[in-house]
Amino acid sequence: MIKKNIKISCLVFAAITLFSLPFATNNICSANADGVAEIALELNHLTVLHEKNSEQRLPMASTTKIMTAMIICEECKLDDVITISDEAVGIEGSSIYLKRGERLSVKDLLYGLMLVSGNDAACALAIHHSKTVNSFVEHMNKRAKELGLVNTNFANPNGLPNENHYTSAYDLCRLACYALKNETFAQIVSTKNYCGEYRSFKNKNKMLSITEGANGIKTGYTQKAGRCLASSVKRGDMQVVCVVLNCYDMYERSTKILNDCFNKFSVEHIGKDKIFNYNGKICSLERNYSIVVEKNLPIEYELVAPDNQNSIAKLNIYSKNNLIFSENLFTIK
Repeated sequence: MIKKNIKISCLVFAAITLFSLPFATNNICSANADGVAEIALELNHLTVLHEKNSEQRLPMASTTKIMTAMIICEECKLDDVITISDEAVGIEGSSIYLKRGERLSVKDLLYGLMLVSGNDAACALAIHHSKTVNSFVEHMNKRAKELGLVNTNFANPNGLPNENHYTSAYDLCRLACYALKNETFAQIVSTKNYCGEYRSFKNKNKMLSITEGANGIKTGYTQKAGRCLASSVKRGDMQVVCVVLNCYDMYERSTKILNDCFNKFSVEHIGKDKIFNYNGKICSLERNYSIVVEKNLPIEYELVAPDNQNSIAKLNIYSKNNLIFSENLFTIK
């Protein structure tokens, strides 16, 4: 009888221990695992430096707010002051706790949107821009189409779960690269602490503190999407943007991908002052160019007949037999 009780007690203890452990959903990777989808692009050339499952359609949680913020930065005045309506109050998930009738500037709402991921801030900005959230979502999808984001569809401005709300790592990374070229957007997402006229915020994005050269951009999490991160790092004259979707160790994984990219690739400059000789004719490029190359691999120059009657020749550059650059050469002026 004593042995039987001991056996039962052990089973009860095992059950309690099992159910007290944190459960991982089907969508969340095991610790130290890669993301379900990943990509890294060089910002200016959109050269793919790393990718895995980059075209797969997946939920993206609050990284959605990259599109929301980009539209507001491009199309609204930052010093406009908004009176918060009922529709922007009490939104589920992460919040800056807006109150009905409260007045905030577009600028403060943008920082609340991107630094602490306010779902209510997203709704307030959407209503300010388009009168209704639904109209703003239509505009988000219009902009996605204009940018060629073929695996993206938005159902809301903040990333709350919806079966019709998805993107791909590649689409999201291209969107991030585009958004970062907006100076206002880039300033917001690189800010660690913000003290505004109406509100102050501290950035939740740990990449800004743990990774050399990090300058943005947005975290995201829902149970369905898992942990998502779009990040950017600039070192020297190269800036790399990385996206991981559904990755438990999103900071560690993103840092590794980014470090690997900087270790493996570099930006090389081809100036218009570089002189070429094609069939006895001296020529050069019309302007300065740059290319992304893999370090420690030779690049090969080839001069061929021009495809433009106004040019002298065409310059092709190859790396590992892959054409990575092609531009016409012209008479030196």
